[in-house]
Amino acid sequence: MKTFAAIDVGSYELRMKIFEFSGKNRMRQIDHVRHRIDLGTDTYRTGKLRYEKVEELCKVLKEYADIMKTYRVDAYKAYGTSAIREMENMSIVLGQIEQRTGIRIDVLSNSEQRFLDYKSIASKGERFDQIIEKSTVIVDIGGGSIQMSLFDNDSLVTTQNIRVGVLRLQEKLNRMNAAPYQMENLINEIAGAQLSVFKKLYLKDREIENIIVVDDYLCWWAASQGRGTAKEGCVDIAQYKEFMEHLRQVSRTESAVELGITEEAASLLFISAVLMNHIVDMVGAKLIWAPGVTLCDGIAYEYAEQQKIVICEHDFEKDILACARTISKRYMGSKKRAETLEKLTLAIFDSMKKIHGLGKRERLYLQIAAILHDCGKYISLVNLGECSYNIIMSTEMIGLSHAEREMVAYIVKFNHDDFIYFEQLSRRSVMEQMSYLTIAKLTAILKIANALDRSHKQKFKDAKITLKDRELILQVDTAEDISLEKGLFADRAEFFEEVYNLRPVIRQRRRF
Repeated sequence: MKTFAAIDVGSYELRMKIFEFSGKNRMRQIDHVRHRIDLGTDTYRTGKLRYEKVEELCKVLKEYADIMKTYRVDAYKAYGTSAIREMENMSIVLGQIEQRTGIRIDVLSNSEQRFLDYKSIASKGERFDQIIEKSTVIVDIGGGSIQMSLFDNDSLVTTQNIRVGVLRLQEKLNRMNAAPYQMENLINEIAGAQLSVFKKLYLKDREIENIIVVDDYLCWWAASQGRGTAKEGCVDIAQYKEFMEHLRQVSRTESAVELGITEEAASLLFISAVLMNHIVDMVGAKLIWAPGVTLCDGIAYEYAEQQKIVICEHDFEKDILACARTISKRYMGSKKRAETLEKLTLAIFDSMKKIHGLGKRERLYLQIAAILHDCGKYISLVNLGECSYNIIMSTEMIGLSHAEREMVAYIVKFNHDDFIYFEQLSRRSVMEQMSYLTIAKLTAILKIANALDRSHKQKFKDAKITLKDRELILQVDTAEDISLEKGLFADRAEFFEEVYNLRPVIRQRRRF
């Protein structure tokens, strides 16, 4: 049996959940502690936290540390989200907190945060799988932004971040001294422009059946619907419209009393409800499901996965690859050539396991790089490497951290451009040397796979890869002329040999 604490240093609330793990697939929440602390308003307005906020944060975290000792917690994870992420003096504040409380706060990138939220939803198992069989949008409403993720036929199609979170909107409304009767129209005007762009670019005429909502406000109401039944947390659109109309008619004080929350929370609930109402009208969904999960659930679920306490049934890797293919399609990438490069690069990677010493995660980076190898040509055929790098770095893929996305971007860039050595690259990036070596190894593989298909005619799609002595033999059975591939192979083979001390060799067996 293990005990684990998950701490979420959020924009509006400091939350800790204690979980108990016993046996395979047994994960039970045994305590939930919350403290309302508005970090987001300071950060979004000034970029820093006031002295009083830092003091309050340290005080509460000390209390959390004492609670963890009471439960004899075996391990913990504390994560900061957008309110911490957007602080100008983040490193100084986090250093103070760890010194004074003993609790280390790691800061999640937006894609890492949303992936943990996504994992917390997926932990609901069969219900989640059933819902995403039809066109579904996951609406993850945070203090600083909304993440919109589109699923279709059980696959993630796209995910986009829109900076209209509830605290950010509240701060704007306060600056405008908006009267209560103006709130809904102003929220719709501020958020509507960005949401309509999302619809135009990514939804188009697609019919959306379901919305899955994750937030800290609206879920208080939605999760109570159908409690104790198979439809717990499920709300049809007629029910939601009734609820929205009720919120328009009552004051924030009245809604706070009805729902058993504070007036401040009721104000944020109204903003969240208006955003959701706008999204409902925009996509035309028939059902809303609020699974009632939080970031803490995702943190705990990830820990249980890493410790092999729970076995994940949902294929998150498939979602990442589906998202990469959607990006490639958006930027007019060649589907046939990407499939050929995928097959070649993975065959080379798998044949060299004892040589490169890389694992399943690095294999995924290589596969994504093969899919996105030519995305930059949408912008420029001359600066293909640099444009590809910029597209990948500017496009979120839920499931990849910022550092992982940067690795993929560099693999694609160096596939086209001259390789930059660590001493020079470290001047423009805070990359660790181990990550750099992984980039070098994967780039070398992608380069020779790319060289095998320079004509874009997929002559090597049935290549057989073998290792013999200090040679990597790339054997192809084809009757086609491969003079182009052989002639241009030397340059890329030279870099491969530098990285692996292996000489790649092309051999052809002709078919007549």
